[in-house]
Amino acid sequence: MLDTNLKNQLKAYLEKLTQPIDIIAALDDSAAAAEMRSLLNDIAGLSDKIALVESADDGQRTPSFAIAGRGQQAGARIRFAGIPMGHEFTSLVLALLQVGGHPPKVDAAVIEQIRSLPGPLRFETFISLSCQNCPDVVQALNLMAVINPNIQHVMIDGALFQDEVNQRQIMAVPTVLLNGEVFGQGRMSLEEIVARLDTGAGARDAARLSQKGVFDMLIIGGGPAGAAAGIYAARKGINTGIVAERFGGQVLDTMSIENFISVKETEGPRLVAALEQHVKTYDVDVMNAQRAISLTAGKLIEVKLESGASLKAKSVVLATGARWRNLNVPGEQEYRNKGVTYCPHCDGPLFKGKRVAVIGGGNSGVEAAIDLAGIVSHVTLLEFDAQLRADAVLQRKLLSLPNVRVITQAQTTEVIGDGSRVKAIAYTDRQTGEPRSVELEGIFVQIGLLPNTDFLKGVVDLSPRGEIEVDSHGRTSVAGVFAAGDATTTPYKQIVIAMGEGSRAALAAFDYLIRSSAPEEQEHTPKVEAVAA
Repeated sequence: MLDTNLKNQLKAYLEKLTQPIDIIAALDDSAAAAEMRSLLNDIAGLSDKIALVESADDGQRTPSFAIAGRGQQAGARIRFAGIPMGHEFTSLVLALLQVGGHPPKVDAAVIEQIRSLPGPLRFETFISLSCQNCPDVVQALNLMAVINPNIQHVMIDGALFQDEVNQRQIMAVPTVLLNGEVFGQGRMSLEEIVARLDTGAGARDAARLSQKGVFDMLIIGGGPAGAAAGIYAARKGINTGIVAERFGGQVLDTMSIENFISVKETEGPRLVAALEQHVKTYDVDVMNAQRAISLTAGKLIEVKLESGASLKAKSVVLATGARWRNLNVPGEQEYRNKGVTYCPHCDGPLFKGKRVAVIGGGNSGVEAAIDLAGIVSHVTLLEFDAQLRADAVLQRKLLSLPNVRVITQAQTTEVIGDGSRVKAIAYTDRQTGEPRSVELEGIFVQIGLLPNTDFLKGVVDLSPRGEIEVDSHGRTSVAGVFAAGDATTTPYKQIVIAMGEGSRAALAAFDYLIRSSAPEEQEHTPKVEAVAA
């Protein structure tokens, strides 16, 4: 199951185990169970602290396996209902290490929060192995189960347990259920999950953040632009803070990156991990899971957060990035995560063998249609314009696929469903004006980005598209406020450009700080005394 290189790497990690563990497997005669047995045998053979135990049918999903301390089979609190390869292999490795006594790299205050959570809390997380957002959720809940005996967690591969996915109407990943009820969907950090369970955490965080002193430079946003700004500011030796709704921003949702100079190919989460590690090598106060809701200019700039906290700074760099643009048609919000989705890599496996549509004929839309064509039964791509806008090489690939239909000059008008899930999409033929529809089960929206600048309306000058207007130095219309990245009028929304713009904005803000703190010019010429040689 595991190749030699991966075995060697895993063996090195398993040497960190301090306590013996059991892997308790519920297996049957299926091909998936045979693959799981092979994986577990490989793992057990790499450490004398790991034993593989096959259990009798005890009502668990099959195939699946649990991880527990030696002899604690009845108390196993972490289970994998699926073969955790792909993006979830790291989740498996961390679970083995943490159950085996290796300490997690988590703030002590967060660990204490987790220990104090009352139970029972029984989490189920539906994932797909191609989802880059799912591992963060799986790893967070696994860790919580390790720390708190009142918490249980099972990861469920939606592609493997398709009948359960259909029965429970899971149409987006990750979907987290708590005690049988939907708890959340989409990427969630450990801190976000704990804050939702610990109802007093928000108020405590707000009080703690409000007690912070004045920052020399406060950066709003933790994507590539914000991270670069933070590094450049910290290198100047000034008091620097980063407020991020989620560190990494939209890059976390990017599956493949092949145009980042000097790195031939990488994935968004991997790049974000490197960015975060780089930022943390400097004295930067990173305030994650915090959303800015207002900015007030003055001698000191005040930034208010959704948590109720208020921060003050001498200069601010806005790097708020962008989000997926909505269709804004009837039915879209009603059927969001019930057939309407925005991440083909994450949610595509849930639509295996079904009919779907992709809205958008740019690079993102065409790439999504190509990827989905290998999973679903049929893809209909709808494009508003008279022709596709994607690169020629992508168009050639798309048009070569037998299960793809391209419809241009199609204006989407409505998402149609039966109250619980999507059934069709309606559109108008812009050439004839005729209303039409396509019966399907899934709709993947890929129509571009919208800047995250709603809270800045009336504060700084924005373009008609809502982008922050900046000059050649990243300056906005407000003194002391700078901006960078996808939220600005700077053309070409690319990671490498956002990093450069963030660096430039930080340097310009530092220059502003120097000039604004310099003593005022003397009203008279100072007396200069001659000194004898």
